[in-house]
Amino acid sequence: MEYRVNHLPQPPALNADWADPAWQAAEIIRIEQFRPESSDHRPLTEARLLYSDAGIHGIFRAHDRYVRCVHTQFQDLVCKDSCVEVYFQPKAGQAENNGYLNLEMSGNGTLLSYYITDAERAPGGFKEFVKLTPEQGRQVAIRSTLPAVVEPELSEPTEWCLQFFLPFTLLEAYVGPLDALPGQAWRCNLFKCADETSHPHWASWRPVKELNFHAPETFGTIRFA
Repeated sequence: MEYRVNHLPQPPALNADWADPAWQAAEIIRIEQFRPESSDHRPLTEARLLYSDAGIHGIFRAHDRYVRCVHTQFQDLVCKDSCVEVYFQPKAGQAENNGYLNLEMSGNGTLLSYYITDAERAPGGFKEFVKLTPEQGRQVAIRSTLPAVVEPELSEPTEWCLQFFLPFTLLEAYVGPLDALPGQAWRCNLFKCADETSHPHWASWRPVKELNFHAPETFGTIRFA
């Protein structure tokens, strides 16, 4: 299964508005492959991806409940919050520069991001990885419809959206020049989780074989139009 990433001449406004006409140019990704360890709350979560000459633009929409967002510092373990994630691997299968970049975003917009070249679990994270610096983290633009802190948990039905922008220059700092994008195929997966809420769940676009999102062999394919 491939997802086509369409090109936009002008970047969409960073307003976290799913109904913004710019997003109508993007196909919908459904994040609906739930791990059996999930609770009975299995929210409908969708995403859209586009690209401009400057980078990748994405938006998530979650039809959620039991929403909780308490992590507010860059590189906090935001997967414990109501969270959406996207992982990009531009040069999968190549001999060099073949790692992936993860963007893990709490519903409040807080970011965790690593560049991972060996996802085997190890003390402190992974066998081979680097954490983005605060300066690099600030290059990733994020806007959410949720407030900075959601506590106590919102048990009622809550629709929330989160939009992000990932500049190509940030990716190129790790994987080298990306060259002309039309026709390129990258590996990618997208996720929804909420580890430390009353109703935890773990969902992905492409299924994972165990409760571990860091499994690049399970990533799907996105192709730039």
